[in-house]
Amino acid sequence: MPPLLLAVIIAAGTVNRPVQNMYSAPTEDSDVVSQAIYGWNVKIEKESKDWVEIRTADDYKGWIPAASLVRNGKPYATSGRVAMVSSLYSHIYREADVTKHAPVITVPFETRVEIMEETRARWLHVRLVDDRSGYIQRGDLSFDLANISIDQMIELSKQFMGLPYTWGGTSSFGYDCSGFTQMLCRRRGIVMPRDAGPQAKWEGVTPIDKKDLQKGDLLFFGASAARITHTGLYIGNGEFIHATTNDQPKVQISKLADPHWTKLLVATRRPK
Repeated sequence: MPPLLLAVIIAAGTVNRPVQNMYSAPTEDSDVVSQAIYGWNVKIEKESKDWVEIRTADDYKGWIPAASLVRNGKPYATSGRVAMVSSLYSHIYREADVTKHAPVITVPFETRVEIMEETRARWLHVRLVDDRSGYIQRGDLSFDLANISIDQMIELSKQFMGLPYTWGGTSSFGYDCSGFTQMLCRRRGIVMPRDAGPQAKWEGVTPIDKKDLQKGDLLFFGASAARITHTGLYIGNGEFIHATTNDQPKVQISKLADPHWTKLLVATRRPK
């Protein structure tokens, strides 16, 4: 009988950088495979000197500097009064004033924060992942964490127009193609794989014909169905929104009838 192989989890931690690159090896000279954002609770799988290999909630692994994590023994923003950053970015200050000091930290869209006090009309007192406190403006936050509809998702997607394409990007500091579609579907309550190829093969999507496309469907591009390299979200009227390096490296709306994209479209999927 073969020996039983166990995946040993050393510990857990919470990301304390606004956006932290995840690398394929414990060095910044290696390639970026993804990113983790502030407040994400992650599992630590391996440690190597000043680096840790983490596993994110979407089951993606990569190496980050150990200093990018807080290990306080408890997950962050999973209970109590929690709000989500609904602006593209939000400054957190040491006091309820924008003029006295520079922000303590600037965090991206989707960052969740623990609310300590709501007594001020404009400001909310929050606990940071390292147990410091700070103040964030109420207008940058949403307490409505419910899943959104397809139409709401499409409207949300347009708020990111013009953001720079960033390889491995998973935040409003810069998305890559699959990081962008993954985020949009996550807002609907759909937790997809991280990369475009696995997204197209994922059991949570259904293959459809191009002629049957509906708003909210996913488009996959590449040399063939076995070599998918790009993805976008269909928004209706023959258009899709995506983070791309084509023409201008940014989040933009393109037309499926464009010859460049017509020849590369290899798969269409509908999230279940």
